[in-house]
Amino acid sequence: MQKLLKKFDSLLKFGVAAILIAVPLYPKFPFINVPGTYVSIRIEDFLVFFVVLISTLLFLKDLKVKNLKEKIKSIFKNKFAVSFILFFAITLLSVLSGIFLTKTVVFHIGFLHWARRIQYMILFFVGIQVVKSIKDVKFFTKCLMIVIVFVFFFGIGQKYFGLPVITTQNSEYSKGIALRFMQGSHLISTFAGHYDLSTFLILVSPLLYTTLVSDISKKPKVLILFCMLSSLWLLSNAAARISFVAYEGAIVLTLILVKKYKFIALFLVISAIFALFSPNLVSRFTNIFDVTIKKIITSTHVQVYAQEESPTPTPIPVVEDRSTSIRLNVEWPRAIRAFEINPFLGTGFSSISLATDNDYLRVLGEAGILGFLSFITIFIRIIKKLLDEINLKSKNFKNAYLIALIATLPAIFLNSLFIDVFEASKFAMIFWLMLGFGVGLQKIKDENIKDF
Repeated sequence: MQKLLKKFDSLLKFGVAAILIAVPLYPKFPFINVPGTYVSIRIEDFLVFFVVLISTLLFLKDLKVKNLKEKIKSIFKNKFAVSFILFFAITLLSVLSGIFLTKTVVFHIGFLHWARRIQYMILFFVGIQVVKSIKDVKFFTKCLMIVIVFVFFFGIGQKYFGLPVITTQNSEYSKGIALRFMQGSHLISTFAGHYDLSTFLILVSPLLYTTLVSDISKKPKVLILFCMLSSLWLLSNAAARISFVAYEGAIVLTLILVKKYKFIALFLVISAIFALFSPNLVSRFTNIFDVTIKKIITSTHVQVYAQEESPTPTPIPVVEDRSTSIRLNVEWPRAIRAFEINPFLGTGFSSISLATDNDYLRVLGEAGILGFLSFITIFIRIIKKLLDEINLKSKNFKNAYLIALIATLPAIFLNSLFIDVFEASKFAMIFWLMLGFGVGLQKIKDENIKDF
């Protein structure tokens, strides 16, 4: 029996590694279509189910109480478990409310969206459980570095050599149609869109910087530097403006926390050079300034015209930034209207379409104030736990990992103001696993092992 359990431990570790590699790299090919939506069940969903099943069996084995009642009590003593269960319970109520009260949710689609959230977030507990030593987290970090390298080369292949583009940005593309990269478009590499690629890079890049300056051997640092430059190239070519700003902030905060102040200017210069070699990113940033200036000129023209008496007014040109306009005029008002229908529970998952481009408004619209507060509580408890153990003076890998998480979270939260990041599977699964690794490290004593 003990040998079998040890095999399960190894199976869990390599299963988690498989998720870290397969989820970001395997294209979003549909496996089973769900009627009424273009969100499909995919092959990696079965991988996640298998890993969660193993994790559950090991968890039940590790509980020292035997009867079911005591096991349930032990679960509710865990503050993290209570926070997640509360969020799942409230959002289940919001889905039921959407089905039977506000009539804003289709039964099977609402439950699919609810189950998706559980699928992503339950990996937080898998991440906690799988960490048995600092070597485990180093192993998972290597897996993420492999992902970055592959994503980089695949991105080059897409942009210059015609490798296929698989995206889910509309219902037709989500069928798994292979496209080709067009000059001036956003690079997505193995991801489903440029936003989830960018957010993934925001998540993992601070770990590259903290690992580089941590107390590890010199040999892997060449590979880490390559991954850092690859991330910058990918981010520049993905050309997501808010993500680029969030990335800059995350790395600057990382360098401040590790007390490498002199490298901040160097980083900003290098990232600016990468940005300048991305015409798409430059044009998107300059478009903001162009629109702002044109609006000022138009406003001035209107004021001058109002003071004159002209019988034939000149039509005022429409000046807008397309993505900003969609958010302000369509997506955000739609979420606010959903919130106004049912402020406490919202109108249920799936009720305000697949895109809101603001995760906070999305939670408020779909799950109401109660869902929003329970969601925020999860992060408050996680951040508090991470801060309790962090030691800014130490250069060991444990602290390098914790500092990276602390540095990346504000950037993720900033990104969430303009992107639905927590619903993007290729990001969300990795995100909750990495947070779980960080909390799992709390039970591990500091190890000054330089091998990486």
